[in-house]
Amino acid sequence: MAGPPLLALRDVRLTFGGTPLFEGVTTWVGRGDRTCLVGRNGSGKSTLLKVLAGAIEADSGERFIQPGTRVAVLPQDPLLDGPSVAAYVAAGLPPDRHGDLWRVETVLDALKLDGTREPAALSGGEGRRAALARALVGEPDALLLDEPTNHLDLPTILWLEERLAAYDGALVMISHDRRFLETVSQQTLWLEGGIVRRSEQGFANFPAWQEEVYAAAEAELARMNTRMRQELHWLARGVTGRRKRNMGRLRALNQLRGERAERKDSVLDTGRQAKLAAEAGEISGRLVIEADKIGKSFNGQPVIAGFSTRILRGDRVGLIGPNGAGKTTLLRMLTGDLEPDSGTVRLGTNLEPAYFDQRRDRLDPDISVWDTLTDGRGDNVWVRGRPQHVVGYMKDFLFSEAQAKTPVRALSGGERNRLLLAKRLAKPSNLLILDEPTNDLDMDTLDLLEEVLADYEGTLLVVSHDRDFLDRLVTSVIAVEGDGTIAEYPGGYADYLRQRPARIDAPEARPQPKAEAVARPKVATRLSYKDVRELEQLPGRIDALAAEIAALEAALADGALYSRDRARFDRSAARVDAARAELAAAEERWLDLETKREELGG
Repeated sequence: MAGPPLLALRDVRLTFGGTPLFEGVTTWVGRGDRTCLVGRNGSGKSTLLKVLAGAIEADSGERFIQPGTRVAVLPQDPLLDGPSVAAYVAAGLPPDRHGDLWRVETVLDALKLDGTREPAALSGGEGRRAALARALVGEPDALLLDEPTNHLDLPTILWLEERLAAYDGALVMISHDRRFLETVSQQTLWLEGGIVRRSEQGFANFPAWQEEVYAAAEAELARMNTRMRQELHWLARGVTGRRKRNMGRLRALNQLRGERAERKDSVLDTGRQAKLAAEAGEISGRLVIEADKIGKSFNGQPVIAGFSTRILRGDRVGLIGPNGAGKTTLLRMLTGDLEPDSGTVRLGTNLEPAYFDQRRDRLDPDISVWDTLTDGRGDNVWVRGRPQHVVGYMKDFLFSEAQAKTPVRALSGGERNRLLLAKRLAKPSNLLILDEPTNDLDMDTLDLLEEVLADYEGTLLVVSHDRDFLDRLVTSVIAVEGDGTIAEYPGGYADYLRQRPARIDAPEARPQPKAEAVARPKVATRLSYKDVRELEQLPGRIDALAAEIAALEAALADGALYSRDRARFDRSAARVDAARAELAAAEERWLDLETKREELGG
């Protein structure tokens, strides 16, 4: 940060429904900072951003804003008003620049918006782009963005990355798009358990930093466990006969228990994640979809021209391209929902498709979460051929029991997304069609969704603008470039960029930021000799460590060891903690090497 902060919070506390959402928050953002705010859905990221913007007043603490600082905000749910989109966007200009309408035209053109339309008539994605245009047009001193890439196509995301990379004000952004955050961010705020941690490195370093924090917390928890064992042993031996003079020590033990429970809940509660699992239906035929020279035109303009493909069982196909280029049209033709003007589409046998709709229009806003999952029939959800109580299934997707009777309309965007995932993934299918599934998902849920889809035994068709999601998941990419131009490339999005012919007029052809190149290093073709030897030796080391831990724990369970041999007790307690850490590291290393070996084909 160059110079004093433009915005800052000091010792801020906020409660919601009597429960602390966060407390003791102290952070800042200065000119030139590009800070990402990360955390799980429901952790309070959007609320904290509103406190920083001054839209919500904290219960206690201070908010500081440098005098004269102009702040622009992109909210998660923008309120659209005004006679036209151009007028709505122009309202983001400062008073001394109201005549600079060329700025409005420039940003409307970049975000592909018609300034003459009425804001109330815009779709959800168009409304979000209009709100982004309004935030950007006035070139504010501080810019606070909540999920700016939602509903943006890839060319527009790349344009936004360039715009923000050149922005010299103070930037705070919330996003689930990893590649976007890696490219743009230079600092990271991590909101977890009501605590905000700050790193002076960008999101690219976040996974390593997060692991360091968790490892330190686990080590502290292990030390607390050792102290508790010692105190419990002492308690069993002597507290009865020395009750009065030892009540202080007993109170200290109870305090230690409380500290341990609080630390485990707030720092190490990594289990509060959605438990996703896709139910595979009966096995489809080997051929799932075959398209032969299909074409489609609207108003005389070709959208798809002479495209052919063959999708086999188990393929994972990503569809990419600018908004309006024809991705949805192609998807509907490939799945048999729309007849092509020319060519043929043949669907395989025994197909059981399931759809995940980006617009969520398949959810009835007036019925409850319970009835949505059970279709209004009873109190069970059928998952993997067996009934599961609806409340238990809800909890797998991070819903509380209190939300069971909540109507869908009262849910946040992320919660509606999770609800639709819960409903779709419980349904048996062998062809899963996902239209922008990553919008509004937090990163932990997104990680789990990727794992589930990677293990899914059926065939996937995925429309997405999330580059990292595509690189992690798909086996091929169908690029709908516009003007009827469509081509298929093996691999993910990064592979598509390397293989496609250069197009002078394509926005994606612009040079990528350096962080993009760093994020995709050259991949090895096989394990090194050293890695092969290590992979062979790790199972034996894991077994040996597990046996050592079992022996140490058996020794520490001896209630007389502490009084009989204090030095041995201390050595055993210290060693068992170190052995557990070594075992965890060995298991993680084995998993990394085994995954790498499988990816490289043995």
